[in-house]
Amino acid sequence: MRAVASSTYSTSEVLLREITHRVNNEFASAIQVVSYAAAKSPDRNVKAALAGVMEQLHNFARVHHALQMPAGNDRIDASAYLRDLCGSISRSKLENRNIKLVLVERQFQMSSKRCWLLGMIVAELITNAVRHAFDQEGGTIRIECRVSGEFVQCRVSDNGSASTAHVRPGSGLRIIEALAQILDADFQFNVGEDGSESVLILPIEQDRCDEPTSVRRAENHAAHVL
Repeated sequence: MRAVASSTYSTSEVLLREITHRVNNEFASAIQVVSYAAAKSPDRNVKAALAGVMEQLHNFARVHHALQMPAGNDRIDASAYLRDLCGSISRSKLENRNIKLVLVERQFQMSSKRCWLLGMIVAELITNAVRHAFDQEGGTIRIECRVSGEFVQCRVSDNGSASTAHVRPGSGLRIIEALAQILDADFQFNVGEDGSESVLILPIEQDRCDEPTSVRRAENHAAHVL
């Protein structure tokens, strides 16, 4: 049994899957505790408040589920994956802060592991914008992916008020740069008077050595406010 397990997953994959499994169990336990407390309380206001807590825990659990390492590496609908991920992030982190998330969607396919890495980058960029770009008035985060040949360009921009004086390279950007390196991607982050913009250009397949050409604007797309 041990030989089969070691041949299937590397040590780092085993540890990551163990942590993921543990976090899933902790979310389930927390939701169960809140549900039990709501069932015991005779106060309708308390029940309503705890129901809101449970819904928020479910939202965070959906984000965690969307960012789990995939079991296989089949090609999947990357646009649908990003739509589900961004919807979960919007419900868990953005709606209560008056931040609107707009996803300009164009259909493309990618291996599930590369899509997972892209999703982690997008999630980290959204988190950075929430932390640094907006005040209590909120704003808009826009995500747009365009495909050109064998490359995809992903832009994440916001209309926040962060300035270059307040934006310093932190652990979030270092993580993004490390993930971009795994994807053989070019990553740029810029801050201006009208907000910040991150641009990621990556090959759809793993083993592409050609330089990406300029990405043309595709005509067929759909914009979703999540």
